[in-house]
Amino acid sequence: MRDEEAPGPVTPASAPTAPGRLGREDARGSGDETPHTRFFLIRHAEVENPHRVLYGHLDGFHLSALGRAQAAAVGGELREAGLTHIVHSPLERAVETARIIADQLTPRPALEADPELREAEFSRYLQGIPFWQIPVRRPLWLVHKAKRGLLPGDETIEAMGERVLRVVRRVARERPGATIAVVSHADPLNAAWILLDGRPQNEREMHRSGIGKAGMLELEMEGETPKSWRYIPPPHVEKPASAAA
Repeated sequence: MRDEEAPGPVTPASAPTAPGRLGREDARGSGDETPHTRFFLIRHAEVENPHRVLYGHLDGFHLSALGRAQAAAVGGELREAGLTHIVHSPLERAVETARIIADQLTPRPALEADPELREAEFSRYLQGIPFWQIPVRRPLWLVHKAKRGLLPGDETIEAMGERVLRVVRRVARERPGATIAVVSHADPLNAAWILLDGRPQNEREMHRSGIGKAGMLELEMEGETPKSWRYIPPPHVEKPASAAA
């Protein structure tokens, strides 16, 4: 479970690179009959978490002042993208990220919650525990880190990433040629990235993905088939005075 961590993002060596951002016309195809739909798969922004607990699926964890600034900056970056819809996890931190992004855009995109974008299921076992206490108070975490999916209630990397990609394929069918944002959490997004790349489905690759808070994958779909994707790091945002110390 890595959603609450905030390491600097590390781009996998195997991740394909794309030459610059796709223009709106490019994303809709270049004369072929198959529509090109563009997605921005976004990790929620920074969360207010003074006691440094793993918040998982718990209520009451809202964006911090820094997180709100990050989400607004992401919205600013997407102003020229022609975003029409934002599909988001139903958890508060993702809802708030989606709303703040939408508030920066004109016309304001429609928002839709989809439970498939929820946090990793295993985090229900870990939630509410300070990070440093997890190995002692939640010893099954060690089994989870050795191989995901062995324990009841744990998901394989494939199952978790496929949740995200199912949403992408559904929206690509429903809104062909559109530009859509998808707001989710670190583990599901990292797992989806691994599936896109075809990398080994193991913990090492989960850590190599490293989508930072408010970072995103730009993904172009041709019909329901992924064609290209690239990582866009989180926007540089000065920590607000209220978030200092």
